[in-house]
Amino acid sequence: MTSDSTHSSGARHLPTMIALTILAALLTFGSIRFDHFASVGTFAGLFHEYSFVGIAALGTTLVILSGGIDLSVGAVVACTSVIIASLVERHGVHPLPASAIAVALGAGFGAAMGGLIERYRLPAFLVTLAGMFVARSFAFWIEPHSISVHHPAYAWASMSAVLRVGELTIPLRTMIFLGAAALTMVIAHATPFGRYVYAIGGNETGARRMSLPVGATRIGTYALAGGCSALAGAVFTLYKQAGDPASAVGLELEVIAAAVIGGILLSGGVGTIAGTIIGVLILGTIRLLIDFQGTFNAAWTSIATGVLLLLFVGLQEIIVRFERLRARAARAASGRG
Repeated sequence: MTSDSTHSSGARHLPTMIALTILAALLTFGSIRFDHFASVGTFAGLFHEYSFVGIAALGTTLVILSGGIDLSVGAVVACTSVIIASLVERHGVHPLPASAIAVALGAGFGAAMGGLIERYRLPAFLVTLAGMFVARSFAFWIEPHSISVHHPAYAWASMSAVLRVGELTIPLRTMIFLGAAALTMVIAHATPFGRYVYAIGGNETGARRMSLPVGATRIGTYALAGGCSALAGAVFTLYKQAGDPASAVGLELEVIAAAVIGGILLSGGVGTIAGTIIGVLILGTIRLLIDFQGTFNAAWTSIATGVLLLLFVGLQEIIVRFERLRARAARAASGRG
């Protein structure tokens, strides 16, 4: 039993379709308003600049789809960046195994939070809030200040294109984002685990009555989210070529906003990974438009994000109420029959 059974197909996909329309409208406006905006390079640059945000949003989406929340995202990204930088610079570890260690630690940290939530029926908000403080404090304990990474592998990864398509160059961190997005789509939409995530988010009581592995799925969901946050931290380290314990403050709110704008229902069970990616691109496009304008304060990015977030939360509420009325009407009709 999933939320798909309680929401009509049109209602499920309406927020995502609206988000896609908004993205198209923003890109069209930018193309008309600014020279050199309408290019494949500009659009590809959104994936490039927002790669670590997008990767973190993938894990957050899985958590929200299961009916949970994760406030530790930004702290885990910062902590991961510090762990990697410290391993590489202080202990001579190659960036690849250092990143693998950090991602494994992130996944384990997420699994631990999921285990606490499931075992003791604790609110996800409070558990992940505590996780945020723990991860951020651990980052400052390892390195109280930013630490630069000077390994030649980072210089190569930042300057070299992993893939060339005509004149378009695709760097490593974009490839990591696209690969993570493809893998997350498969997990969410083409595996039993993904179906369990939707079922729990749509109706946890019903999922338990159907003997679905609710506990294992919840722990696995938070483990994947922790792994995604840690991978985002690895990409952030590649992007900045440094580890910073004070970085990524508020990132968890940005990725939640991207998921909601992309059509993920906050109560769980409805939405797609593709929708979240659209949400990330909308946030990136808004910031890009403001940069092209040049006369607007950067605060307008947050203002625009807040307005969109309110609109989509309101849209979600309207859809939920409409679906409840539709379900009641259907039950009444079947009762008369």
